[in-house]
Amino acid sequence: MHIILVDDHPLFREALRSTIRIGLSHARIEEADSIEAAKTVLAERPGIDVIVLDLSMKGVSGFDGMMSLRIRFPRIPILVCSGLEEGRIVREALRLGAAGFVPKSATRATYMEALECIMRGSIFVPDLAQVQEAEAEASETADASARIAALTPAQMNVLSMIKRGKLNKQIAFELGIGDSMVKAHVSEIMRKLGVRNRTQVALCASALDFDRVGM
Repeated sequence: MHIILVDDHPLFREALRSTIRIGLSHARIEEADSIEAAKTVLAERPGIDVIVLDLSMKGVSGFDGMMSLRIRFPRIPILVCSGLEEGRIVREALRLGAAGFVPKSATRATYMEALECIMRGSIFVPDLAQVQEAEAEASETADASARIAALTPAQMNVLSMIKRGKLNKQIAFELGIGDSMVKAHVSEIMRKLGVRNRTQVALCASALDFDRVGM
């Protein structure tokens, strides 16, 4: 198994590396302290099997980091390993495409179970009852997340920039595409999200933010 640990706390990466080594002595383990560093490693080492990702890192807002990796490397499963253990955040991470969620406080056995589960092609859920309870309490946010998850990678890139208040010309410049292509993406995003203007698009995109999830 070839794994990359993406976390900006070196002590936690060291602890997690040791934990994995005990259970999977022959595993190859890479490390990255940011989303951009992870993208570089993943591009240079195409054989990585699993991304183990902390949601809360410097320069990352909400689920943006996870979605950025999913867009760039859609075939590599992501195991979220986070100190954010609220049921709604667990549910949202899974709904947005994470292959599993493990609290940072979990036991070594739980980490091993999660990795083995993901390598079998299954989804690892730490506490199904907690996630189901949160699901029942957050149908509106869940609906927004489901619509966002249906967007293409190109549309997700545009949505992320709309969320940050970028204008069409700024989006076109940063993505290296024409204004007409940006307009086409925006129109399709609005259609898929079921909204009529950019303000509503930005509000719908708040489903990617922790503060909205925790409401």
